[in-house]
Amino acid sequence: MMASLAVPLAAAPWTGHDTRLIVMVAVAIAVIVSLITLFDFHPFIALIAGSIVLGVGSGTELAKVVESFSTGMGTTLGSTGALIALGAILGKLLADSGGVDRIVDTIGSRSGPRVLPWSMALIAAIIGLPMFFEVGLVLLIPIIVVMAKRTRTPLVLLAVPALAGLGTLHAFVPPHPGPLVAVSALKADIGTRSGSASSPRSPR
Repeated sequence: MMASLAVPLAAAPWTGHDTRLIVMVAVAIAVIVSLITLFDFHPFIALIAGSIVLGVGSGTELAKVVESFSTGMGTTLGSTGALIALGAILGKLLADSGGVDRIVDTIGSRSGPRVLPWSMALIAAIIGLPMFFEVGLVLLIPIIVVMAKRTRTPLVLLAVPALAGLGTLHAFVPPHPGPLVAVSALKADIGTRSGSASSPRSPR
């Protein structure tokens, strides 16, 4: 068994390029954080700058970096752009119609200070069940902000549980669109058990 494991390890040795990629990832993250926190850049602009730094630092030509960035952004916006826009519209409608205030009043009146973060996680799970993470986040932002002001609770104490609820659904729950997209891309079947698990064990 050790010999079989040694073959793939020997076939893919660690190279200097791998080390360079790891270092450039750390540099790109540092650039993004510095631009946002120290120079007050918009996060979107900071992410673009970090992507360019990572691409150029990894040894890729600038023209190919720009081409890869535009292709990736176009693919992402093509698949989720309409959902994000519709989610923003729905969030604005909730805020203008008083729906956010109603939700906040209902949750705040039935949840104490200790239970409030758990309530926000539950609300995020319910809201995010049929939606992508981005759309659910757009819908939850006004609720989180108004809830923090009404209850005088730190914003982070409410935002983190809400993000945890959305992230859990987005990553693990099969009915959610995110896992279903991954299943479709991998051509998997969530309704079929693996052959090793379903087949009877052979007698020893």
